[in-house]
Amino acid sequence: MIYSMTAFSHLEIKQDWGNAVWEIRSVNQRFLETYFRLPEPFRNLEMTLRERLRSALTRGKVECSLRIELNSQQNSSLTVNQAYAEQVINSLKWLKATANEGEINLVDVLRFPGVIDAPTQDLDQISQDLLAGFEQILADFIAMRGREGANLHALIQQRLDSIAEEASKVQSQMPSVLQWQKERLAQRFEELNVALDAQRLEQEMVLLAQKVDVAEELDRLQLHVKETTAILKKGGAVGRKLDFMMQELNREANTLASKSINAEITNSAVELKVLIEQMREQIQNLE
Repeated sequence: MIYSMTAFSHLEIKQDWGNAVWEIRSVNQRFLETYFRLPEPFRNLEMTLRERLRSALTRGKVECSLRIELNSQQNSSLTVNQAYAEQVINSLKWLKATANEGEINLVDVLRFPGVIDAPTQDLDQISQDLLAGFEQILADFIAMRGREGANLHALIQQRLDSIAEEASKVQSQMPSVLQWQKERLAQRFEELNVALDAQRLEQEMVLLAQKVDVAEELDRLQLHVKETTAILKKGGAVGRKLDFMMQELNREANTLASKSINAEITNSAVELKVLIEQMREQIQNLE
């Protein structure tokens, strides 16, 4: 299977500690670039997430974002350690009596470490839930890239088939093209009143046939089509290989156009270049 570099995935997580939303999106990029937007308490997850992405992807500009909303009810629940608070107050009273000055501020008592027991979120458990959610969204994200890649595969294969058909059409036209050129050459000499024996005419036709011979270009076109098809079937990260194959196909199409001696072959060469360019545009989206 081949994979597109363009995809988007969204996942919501609901747990006792609150809600979280993961999002992953990617666009075309020559290499793999990863960007993360994480809440500050969970910035320590970035290295693990980055390594996970690099083990699963090879190309693309990938942006990952995480939004978290913790349950406010848990955050607002406070408990006063009464026994400890009494010890603090008695100690402050003794200090006040000993120094014979100062006042006891109850707010300061509450601020004293250990007087207020505020429940804290279990960040380790939350991190585990977030990592599990990331694995799930990453699987969905890769599956979406795969579906997009399958669509691109079909489009590219259609154009490869059209290229093979166009090359075969040009190949079938070559005998009639050479015959047409022979008649045209004889007619030209006749118009100029130039006597030309059959042997000389054959020599001129051999030279002309060599000049306009496109058999080698057509053979290479067919070979490149077969190689590109094989790369597609093999799957994986094939974007760079396919981009190279488009350069090779385009080179043969240009040579075919330069050797064209009639409108039909010229039209075929133009059609080949259009098909190759359409494939090249699609291949830019492949991993």
